[in-house]
Amino acid sequence: MNMLDDKVVLVSGGSQGVGGAVARAVAREGASVLLTGRRTEPGEALAAELTALGAQAAFVRADVADVEQARASVAAAVARFGRVDCLVNSAGLTSRGSLLDTTPELFDAHIAVNLRAPFFLMQGAVADMLSRHAPGTIVNIISTSAHCGQPFLTPYSTAKAALAGLTRNAAHAHRFDRIRINGLNIGWTDTEGEDATQRAFHGAGDDWREQAGKSLPMGRLGRADEIADFVVFLLSDRSGVVTGSVIDWDQNVIGAID
Repeated sequence: MNMLDDKVVLVSGGSQGVGGAVARAVAREGASVLLTGRRTEPGEALAAELTALGAQAAFVRADVADVEQARASVAAAVARFGRVDCLVNSAGLTSRGSLLDTTPELFDAHIAVNLRAPFFLMQGAVADMLSRHAPGTIVNIISTSAHCGQPFLTPYSTAKAALAGLTRNAAHAHRFDRIRINGLNIGWTDTEGEDATQRAFHGAGDDWREQAGKSLPMGRLGRADEIADFVVFLLSDRSGVVTGSVIDWDQNVIGAID
């Protein structure tokens, strides 16, 4: 449908998982895409895949925990494509920690990736939009853990809750600039990163997806491509005037009690 025709989209954490799915989806919808990530090989491979399909795509290695690298990725998008019309903050850190066992280093790592990086990526993208007096759209990938989260996700939940607040604050600040900023609180999703997390922290075996599905209302995990389609909608004009919304993208109803 070319919902993002002639748009330039910057996707942080765009080399795999939800970010990779978003990169594919926005390219399919006509956008030029700059994807970033810490791992060069999968990032360059995905950019090459999208280019082979006829999209304008490029990869820039960036560890967004480093503010200067985050800022440089915005500059790279402007240098390569002339502007940033849309930003998707998909890079994330999901390592485990409770209130009692989280070290200052782990806490700072979660803040750096899950909160500080989106803040400064948004700062750079919005500054570019304002310099051109142009509208734009931003989608922050948050988490249903922003509502509370499990006890072993304390620093993660803390950072994601703050990101939800940042999403609303920035949307309010720039609504008259026609810059729409929304967020998705995504639930349990089948990604490469989640597979690694389940194996590293929970001793999961090869059947963990099937076992997880048995506990979920729809009988399966969410899929990254489904999230990506929702992100495309929020980035596009099809979502109208919606801004400042943090949407629960999950199969469980937050706050419900059986």
